[in-house]
Amino acid sequence: MTTYDDLRAVFINCTLKRSPAISNTQGLIDASSHIMEKQGVEVTHIRAIDHDIATGVYPDMTEYGWATDAWPALQQQVMDADILVLSGPIWLGDNSSEMKKVIERLYANSSILNEAGQYAYYGRVAGCLITGNEDGVKHCAMNILYSLQHLGYTIPPQADAGWIGEAGPGPSYLDAGSGGPDNDFTNRNTTFMTWNLLHLARMLKDNNGIPAHGNQRSEWNAGCRFDYENPEYR
Repeated sequence: MTTYDDLRAVFINCTLKRSPAISNTQGLIDASSHIMEKQGVEVTHIRAIDHDIATGVYPDMTEYGWATDAWPALQQQVMDADILVLSGPIWLGDNSSEMKKVIERLYANSSILNEAGQYAYYGRVAGCLITGNEDGVKHCAMNILYSLQHLGYTIPPQADAGWIGEAGPGPSYLDAGSGGPDNDFTNRNTTFMTWNLLHLARMLKDNNGIPAHGNQRSEWNAGCRFDYENPEYR
C-alpha cells in the first residue's frame, strides 16, 4: 500500500488580509490540506502578508538596503517540503500583489543548484488554489503554474482548483449562502489536485527526483553539451 507520511507540504496563502481576519482562500486550502493530513503528510501553512517579506529578486534583501526580510526563513520551509501549493484571491482579474511578491522571491532562489548540479527546485511538485468573486481562475492558475514549472517544479495533471461566486459584489467562499464549500466542481478539482500532488511527490521522492542528465547547469557550464549539436558544426 502506498504511504505518504514521509512527505512535507507547504501551503502559502497570498490573501491580502492579515491574521486573524477570515481568509476565504484559507477555507479552500483547508479542504486540500485536510486530505494530506489524513495521509500523514506534515503540512505547514504560511500566510504571506503576516510576515515582513521584502520586495525584490534576491535571496536576502537585507543585503540590498532592506532593514528586515522574513523571506530567507520562509524559503527554508519551502526547500524542506516536497509539495508547494500557492493559493490566493483574484483581484482585477489577476493574482494578488502578495502572490506576485511570493513568486518573485521564489524566483530569487531559482539559480541555486542541488547536489546533482540541477536547479534546486527540481524533484518537488507544485499546484495552486484560487478564490474570488470575478472571472479569472484559469488565468491566475496559468500564470502561477507557468512560473513554478519555469523555476523547476514538476506540475502534475489537474494541478489547480478554484471557486468563484457570481460576478460582481456578492458572498465569498466562506460566506453563508455562497455555496462555495458545497460546490461539487470545486470539491472534485481540489481533491484531484491534492491526490495528484501526493502521487507525483511520492514518485519523485522514491526515484531521487528528476534524473540528473541533460539538465545539470554545473555540467553545462563545465562544457558538457548532452548530445546537443550546434547546427553551425554539422
